[in-house]
Amino acid sequence: MPAAEQGVHPDRYQVVPRVLCFITHGREVLLLKGAPTKRIWANQYNGVGGHVERGEDLASAARREIEEETGLAIGDLRFCGAVTIDTAQAAGIALFVFTAAAEGRETRAGAEGALEWVPFDDVAKLDLVEDLPVLLPKVLAMAEGDAPFFGRYWYNAEGKLKMAFG
Repeated sequence: MPAAEQGVHPDRYQVVPRVLCFITHGREVLLLKGAPTKRIWANQYNGVGGHVERGEDLASAARREIEEETGLAIGDLRFCGAVTIDTAQAAGIALFVFTAAAEGRETRAGAEGALEWVPFDDVAKLDLVEDLPVLLPKVLAMAEGDAPFFGRYWYNAEGKLKMAFG
């Protein structure tokens, strides 16, 4: 099918693709504490990730973001799930969630914020990005061979984030 016939029209719902990666080493997960100068998620903990660039597949985008933000070499990259996020704007977000095991613990700091290895049992004690108290335990509990999850986020009339997983 030619590119012009792919059915992309400005009046259809569109999404911006992003990747979110949780890197583990043993029973610890690497989290990024957002720099105080960040426009969003300042001083809050999140995984590493970002936008998928034109011409990239999702796995390549995840590996690139891990390298750019942490400097880590990783082993197998595993797809965990996808979440669509309704932003109540013309375009939403398609978030693709991955995990990877780090071959070592030495990271390289970047402009995004400070990297910290956090024991799984201590994650809930941190000031996490709004969806992570639900999303991160789901991801960390996944076993090899588990089917990926699918979720949907949206904002209610008061601007509060709502989440559903199927």
